[in-house]
Amino acid sequence: MTSGLGATDDYMQVAGELTGTPHFIGPHQFHIPVMGTGFTVDTPIRVARYGISSVISIVDDDLIERLRKYYSENSGRAYEPIDETETDSRARRIRLYLNLVRELVDEQIEKVRSAPFEPGSEITRYYEMLPESPLKSAYTKMLSEPDLKIKSDLQTYLRKQVVPGRIDVNIMTKVDRDQYIKDKKGPPENGLAMCALRGFATSELRSAVVLSAGINRRLFAYMAQFDDFFPSNNAPAKKTVVLKVSDYRSALVQGLLMARHGIWISEFRIESGLNCGGHAFASAGYLMGPILEEFKTNRQLLQDRLWKIYCDALKKLGRKPWGEPSIVITAQGGVGTPGEQKFLFDHYNLVGIGWGTPFLLVPEATNVDAAHMKKLIAASENDVLLSDSSPLGIPFWNLQTSASEENRKQQISNGTPGSSCPKGYLGMDFEFTQTPICRSSRVYQRRKLDQLDNSDLPLNQKKAAITDVLCKTCLCSDLAGGVLIRLGIDPGLHTAICCGPSIADFDRVFTLEEMTDHIYGRSPYRHSQNRPNMFIRELSLYVEFFQRMVDRKALGLIDIPDKYFSDFKKNLIDGIKYYHEMASLLSSRVRARFVTALEDFEKQVSCLNHTPTPSPVK
Repeated sequence: MTSGLGATDDYMQVAGELTGTPHFIGPHQFHIPVMGTGFTVDTPIRVARYGISSVISIVDDDLIERLRKYYSENSGRAYEPIDETETDSRARRIRLYLNLVRELVDEQIEKVRSAPFEPGSEITRYYEMLPESPLKSAYTKMLSEPDLKIKSDLQTYLRKQVVPGRIDVNIMTKVDRDQYIKDKKGPPENGLAMCALRGFATSELRSAVVLSAGINRRLFAYMAQFDDFFPSNNAPAKKTVVLKVSDYRSALVQGLLMARHGIWISEFRIESGLNCGGHAFASAGYLMGPILEEFKTNRQLLQDRLWKIYCDALKKLGRKPWGEPSIVITAQGGVGTPGEQKFLFDHYNLVGIGWGTPFLLVPEATNVDAAHMKKLIAASENDVLLSDSSPLGIPFWNLQTSASEENRKQQISNGTPGSSCPKGYLGMDFEFTQTPICRSSRVYQRRKLDQLDNSDLPLNQKKAAITDVLCKTCLCSDLAGGVLIRLGIDPGLHTAICCGPSIADFDRVFTLEEMTDHIYGRSPYRHSQNRPNMFIRELSLYVEFFQRMVDRKALGLIDIPDKYFSDFKKNLIDGIKYYHEMASLLSSRVRARFVTALEDFEKQVSCLNHTPTPSPVK
């Protein structure tokens, strides 16, 4: 290194020079999104040295503390535990773990830079996995260069170009439960998301926080208390903000809210509302293609509008912007072939794509224990359910063959449904208590079942409501199972797997090289001929979701106005029309099957009943 900074600092400096903006995608064209709480919690330690960016969930500070102990001891570092009863323990745990991850990645990058250019070495792996680019061309030239002096100079140049992938973090804004001490609510800054943000904001990372799950006004305002989110007179902000959204309007509203606090959104990460993993934030029938088109059309307008408000806010704070306004647009959700990725790049002018679910089958990158790796390999689309498992009341993709699901059903069979709720991160229900409890907890489920047993609801509604109660899963503990079992930290856990429906497209374990070769089309994996195009799969999921919502309203489980359903149906029809027009841009090999599927769904949508009638309630 030339600056005396850590590798991650050096990376951000290079990034700023290359792009004129504090945000930089990196040497790869894809990133690994956050998956659950444990699947990507240590992914940067596994892949950042190859230039691959990834996202850590920082919701579970108990898991993070256990990982800090594991990696500290494994790397010969001293470990001093932080007990949960200590002052500001959650933020401190998160901060120290992120600092440790940074240190480990910095050490790895130095080893990559000093490795010999020989088959199988770390620096060779780094360059072999890169996509076609000027940097990859320089590497290829070095390999064939006969002049030893020129070859040596090229190697020196290539060593200096090695930078780590970003170590980003995710905060799910809805997971911001207030902390209670002796039944007394603590101050706002002790909320779960607030503490997590504080842990990241005070860490040594120079990276981005990925915010998902919608608006949290107090969290947005709290960001403005940390200098790292603001540029200085001669340098970009040390920490940037990525906003994960499922439609343009949400991006605009949240972008405006943050701009008024002097916080710039450097990237809008568009995720399919349903064709994803984990929690699914379904739109009212807005499909990914039209959403991407809207961002493409309005990107400059969005940037200009936010920039003016952002600059005005900075002026009031006595600060100045750094560099020129810039917004990066990326996407994720169901991308499964190099052709789909290329289309997204070419047609929508995206600069990065998230590949999530397929990386669950890459042990070098993510954490899945051996038993569940076999289940993922064998999984069909019928094994992955858009369930009501989440205590948050948000649809959640769940592998039905997981140990978590088996344990949940066994507890019901034993007459002891619900979890002991050891962590309580999702405890947000006040129906039966003065302090919030989780809907997957044993306490809540017993009380709710007693209430339903004594109600005078019609039998079909009562059964549906009971099913809705019993399907809730302890996500706090079970989503950490994969990493804690795999690393031998806690082998007695029941793992939950939050893969998306695209897991059915892959049926074996992949090396990191094999997955990157697939992504870049160098050696693509041969999918089943029955695999639908990513846009078609999302459309089918929305048709199913529409019917599901109709059925839930008919059973009295939700109270949604009829206008929601009529708007939903109209948006589906408009989306199908858009795809018919877009089909001419597809390759001839893809187009015929794509159009045939569209026509089939067009018929299905036209028959959807968008005015469901609820069952009578006594």
